Amino acid sequence: MPKPVLLVTRKLPDAIEARASRDYDARLNPQDEMWATDGAEIARRAQEVGAAGILGAAGDALNTACIEALPESVKVIATFSVGFDHIDIAAAKARGIVVVNTPEVLSFATAETAFTLMLMAARRAGEGERMVRAGQWKGWAPTQLLGVTLEGKKLGILGFGRIGRELAAMARGFRMEIHYRDIQKLPPEVEQGAIYHDNEDSFLGAINIISMHVPGGDANRHWLNAERIAKMKKGSLVVNSGRGVSVHDESLIAALKSGHIRAAGLDVYDGEPKVNPGYLTLANVALLPHLGSATIEVRDAMGNRALENLDAVLLTGTAPPHRVA
Repeated sequence: MPKPVLLVTRKLPDAIEARASRDYDARLNPQDEMWATDGAEIARRAQEVGAAGILGAAGDALNTACIEALPESVKVIATFSVGFDHIDIAAAKARGIVVVNTPEVLSFATAETAFTLMLMAARRAGEGERMVRAGQWKGWAPTQLLGVTLEGKKLGILGFGRIGRELAAMARGFRMEIHYRDIQKLPPEVEQGAIYHDNEDSFLGAINIISMHVPGGDANRHWLNAERIAKMKKGSLVVNSGRGVSVHDESLIAALKSGHIRAAGLDVYDGEPKVNPGYLTLANVALLPHLGSATIEVRDAMGNRALENLDAVLLTGTAPPHRVA
């Protein structure tokens, strides 16, 4: 029996590509060419090779037009990510295409990134690093780059899922008070002492730092806007390692310029890889290039999880363990 053809849209870790090539007729993207941002190109390549499965990633244009143009041979789309807002789920269901993701392996790493950004924003680490690299550091001074401590601060976690709870565990080690906003109050054994807020005004008014962990999509688009920022305490910090679309850039930039928001740490951006140029001129913003889950251990785990799901659909004919559609 010939191996099923697997179209892989991005360059993946070596171990994952080796496994894919062992078990499938894998059509890889060794140079990581960015053709997958064009849905028509994904469909064209899938048609060309007679793909049975597509192993894609966040940012791939798996939209309605793309999915409707896929060949009948495509049975499953696996995304190398937890989020799947880049996939038109309704269109996939209409075509009978299974969609799977990679949950439960990147929560700690993404929380690490959020905590890194929180420390960078609070302690002005980005400013200090740039000062040293530019040869502008003249030595220690009593008032140089004074930041704020995290100890005793009230951390507000927007979205208390796996990543939010991992961040809360880290923050407790810094003696921070944890507040959270979510769809509903969670059981005490999950909260671990975190304080639930059932409305935005209470949540935003109580905290010193907000860390955002909500999914993408229209429901959360520009959630952090001028109105909500105004409800936060003067001198608050903003951290976003969730979805770029959840922040209204112009509102946050204005608040950073005015000092109402002391500093921000961002790992994701609305329209990335484009970054609002307003951020680039501000010293009080730490900017990372979407490093959330970027560890060797996690990316290998994500790839293996994606392949486990693909194996179930294409090799063993069993239910994939992480089906989202």
